Amino acid sequence: MGCQNSSSKEVVKHEIIKPVVISTWNHGLEANIEAWKILVNGGNALDAVEVGVKTAEANPNVQTVGLGGFPDREGKVTLDACIMDHHSNCGSVAFLQHIKHPISVARKVMEETPHVMLVGEGALQFALEQGFKKENLLTKKSKKAYEAWLQNSNYKPIINIENHDTISMLALDENGNLSGACTTSGASWKMHGRVGDSPIIGAGLFLDNDVGAAAATGMGEAMIKTAGSAMVVELMRHGTSPEDACREVVERIYTIYQNTSDLEWLQVGFIALNKNGEYGSYCLRPGFNYAVQTKSMENQLINGKYLLP
Repeated sequence: MGCQNSSSKEVVKHEIIKPVVISTWNHGLEANIEAWKILVNGGNALDAVEVGVKTAEANPNVQTVGLGGFPDREGKVTLDACIMDHHSNCGSVAFLQHIKHPISVARKVMEETPHVMLVGEGALQFALEQGFKKENLLTKKSKKAYEAWLQNSNYKPIINIENHDTISMLALDENGNLSGACTTSGASWKMHGRVGDSPIIGAGLFLDNDVGAAAATGMGEAMIKTAGSAMVVELMRHGTSPEDACREVVERIYTIYQNTSDLEWLQVGFIALNKNGEYGSYCLRPGFNYAVQTKSMENQLINGKYLLP
């Protein structure tokens, strides 16, 4: 009996599903469509995740990413993004203004500089030198929302638990290689200069091509405090399933915040994808969902399992 169980587990372990793409929130559906065009034709995961998340960056109706993102409390749209490939190369930009596609700037940082992260004016200077165009990212719709907020200026970093937030994407390509991307305009009405987890390797995004990849969404400070995405990957390294790894890190975050007033508005969520193409997610509160596509499963939105009712 024991030998039969062992044999069964061994078969499952070596059954690799590829390609796979997984991304956060309902805008992940559109992102997956573009990423899948690359993956299904044998393209690499790095190109797929960049092209995928750019759909949200360019969509003014996604008011938490790129063009049309909600501004900070001074009315300025500031963007954060990072990208990572299967060689553990990574690039990041933070507090970047006037550039619609920070994910592409982050990739340029990875490929064209000796650095991992550029921020603020330096990131903008680099982007312009690389041929990116400077433009106004504050749309009429987001400006109107900002002006409404100014009536009371009641700053409280409320994270939406509906379908609005950072877009994070993980992909496994036909060659068995992983890549990931994360991009956001950050918390609405944040302090000028605030940077969350999205551009921080290990917090908002992390991967090890021998193990798997993870990415986060929600209140960035919580992911930074726990090195959340890196911890999810480390748990998978020791054999934990993607979903259980996400759940354990969410539980750690809950332990930190459970006796604080911040718990009232806290939402965090993780997605994870291991080397075998198995995926999973877990979040603190209901409302988070993610999009997945594989060769055997059409692009679809899945509600994340959660800790608190």
